[in-house]
Amino acid sequence: MSITIRVGWRASVELTGDVLAALPVPLAFPLLLALYYGESPLPFLAAIAVSLALGAGFRQLRDPDTDLGPREAFLAVALIWFLVAAVGAIPFVVAGVGTVAHPVNALFEAMSGLTTTGATVLEDFSLHSRSVMMWRQVLQWLGGLGILILATAVLSEIGVGGAQLMESESQTQDVNKLTPKISRTAQLIWGIYFGLTGLAVAVYYLLGLAVDPRMDLYNAVAHALTSVSTAGFSPEPLSVGAFHPVIQWAVVPFMVIGSTSFVLIYFFINGEPMRLLRNEEFHFYLGAMGTLASIVALGLFLDPGAGYGAEATVRHAVFNVASIVTTTGYASTDYVQWAPAAKHMLFMGMFVGGMVGSTTCSIKSLRWLVALKSFRRNLYTAIHPEAVRPVRISGKPVDEGAIRDIYAYLLLSIVIFFLLTVVIVVDAERADLRVTEFEALGAAATTFLNIGPAFGDAGPYGTFASFPMSTRAVMIVLMWVGRIEIIPVLVLFTKAFWTS
Repeated sequence: MSITIRVGWRASVELTGDVLAALPVPLAFPLLLALYYGESPLPFLAAIAVSLALGAGFRQLRDPDTDLGPREAFLAVALIWFLVAAVGAIPFVVAGVGTVAHPVNALFEAMSGLTTTGATVLEDFSLHSRSVMMWRQVLQWLGGLGILILATAVLSEIGVGGAQLMESESQTQDVNKLTPKISRTAQLIWGIYFGLTGLAVAVYYLLGLAVDPRMDLYNAVAHALTSVSTAGFSPEPLSVGAFHPVIQWAVVPFMVIGSTSFVLIYFFINGEPMRLLRNEEFHFYLGAMGTLASIVALGLFLDPGAGYGAEATVRHAVFNVASIVTTTGYASTDYVQWAPAAKHMLFMGMFVGGMVGSTTCSIKSLRWLVALKSFRRNLYTAIHPEAVRPVRISGKPVDEGAIRDIYAYLLLSIVIFFLLTVVIVVDAERADLRVTEFEALGAAATTFLNIGPAFGDAGPYGTFASFPMSTRAVMIVLMWVGRIEIIPVLVLFTKAFWTS
């Protein structure tokens, strides 16, 4: 019996080809840097050649009679994120230096970059050229919004398909209501993203001139790319901890803004600030971050081994909590050395996440807010069974189907998180490596939820190269699955997706 494929996969492949054909544009930046610094341009020329060849080949498979609908958009999202990461790994392999010269490690680094995870397998930062290190930063900037917006802009006249792509990333229905055309919406968000990045470059560079010459133009650009994208890679082995405290404070607002809904930022800029300031998710997100930072600061004050002054205690608490909650993954100090209470607060922060419609990862604040309100509603209706009590966010009722989807997502996330933890522990035992349960939990959370550093050897000043190669391969897949919100990947493995 023949099986009829009901997915217009050619449309998905064509869109993927369009994105790959455009990838040489961001690759040109590190290529020009390589020429400027007298470094080999070959790693980037090779990636450009492969990207153009794949893009041209995929576009040849186009079918003018196939439209891009929701199913095709799911397939395109999964293909784009994985293949761009694969092409992004080529410069690391071709450069042939350090741990990332191995193909699996190169794909880990590229996937971690594109998914804005920020987990690294680098061991000696000094081995790598400035252009290759900048490519890591560019990958994370692309992962923040670049690939998404580029894909949406390609769909300039395909309303539903374009909106589906946007919603699969931002999980918000408001995004296609900013303007009549999704392409115009994409351009607006692209402009905000560019503007915030440029502002971060200017702030970091000027502060570098004022207080810390290590924050030169190269570092200002590198860190602007990965703070606005809430990504966390840094060319410095000590991350943002390498710079003056004033610069560390300056990074915090950019992490917070990057994890704020870009839809609401758009309204804020265009004269409707109260849409952001009255937003319940925004209040919940800032409240969660403030509460965790206060508890961590108190823990550090009470820890005689911390050895920080008052300002440094508050700064490290605020910075590292903000970094974890926004899923940026920077560090101002090696928090692995902190007392267990403070580290456990950071671990809790991994599961919060920023706002929907932002560059952040993790579970996201809106899901927690809806789940908590739904649970409170269930307690009320247990006492008053006849009551009709909708869940409301910022005064608007939440669809019951959306609430069920959120519960399903939370359950699925927790199950995958624990399964990955088991894989890490068992595989470490197989390889005769010592990984504690807490370190395994942290590594599972930080890769699947795309946070960045974890604990133990994989801490902010450590490396994931200490895990077995097989574990890193599993982490690559889970970073990919987690970044595009699980469903666009898992749905591809169902028979109904292809045939019903």
